[in-house]
Amino acid sequence: MKKPKKPGFSEKTWFLTRVVIMPYRKIEFRAGHYYHLYDRGINRQPIFFCDDNWGYFIQRIRHYFQPELVDVVAYCLMPTHYHLLVYLKTDDLSKKIMQPFGLSYTKAINRQQGRVGPLFQGPFQAAWVDKDEYLLHLSRYIHMNPVVAGLVARPEDWIFSSYRDYIGLREGTLPIPDAVLAQFPSRQAYRTFVESYCEQDTKAIDHLLFDQDG
Repeated sequence: MKKPKKPGFSEKTWFLTRVVIMPYRKIEFRAGHYYHLYDRGINRQPIFFCDDNWGYFIQRIRHYFQPELVDVVAYCLMPTHYHLLVYLKTDDLSKKIMQPFGLSYTKAINRQQGRVGPLFQGPFQAAWVDKDEYLLHLSRYIHMNPVVAGLVARPEDWIFSSYRDYIGLREGTLPIPDAVLAQFPSRQAYRTFVESYCEQDTKAIDHLLFDQDG
């Protein structure tokens, strides 16, 4: 899709036309359910360009993912994409949270980097976590992303995820891990569970994952 050349067609209007006005979704968002949210950079390019961007992204999450609307259960930021495991308290995830969140971060990055147009590949992807047991496997998958990608040797070495909060190495206020940790006798037991991960473990949650090759 080429960028329209109509006079006065602002970058914001272009972004809204190209990304924020989303096509019909097969998945329906409902309060009281868990969802895996994901998006990556356009053309699989980075979404973080300097050290400050990572912190700003977290700040944007804190701003738009308000406690009365949604709980962030687990998260992981990667150089080209992000994963969020959330519990909804509203039916309107797209308009109340994801659209302004994506637009806010993209506009800030475009100003900083002197770029125009969309930052993300397209509308965010989402999967309904339809069984409580899947929360465990999905949180492990999310926290092991940096290790599987070869960025770090241990999941706790990657500071841009909620894993350090889960195992007690950091007392962050963003993730609400109770639903996951309640299914383990201790944080150490959860740590053992995560670090025993192997690729076969994803078979049970294949329907909750997205194509992120590259």
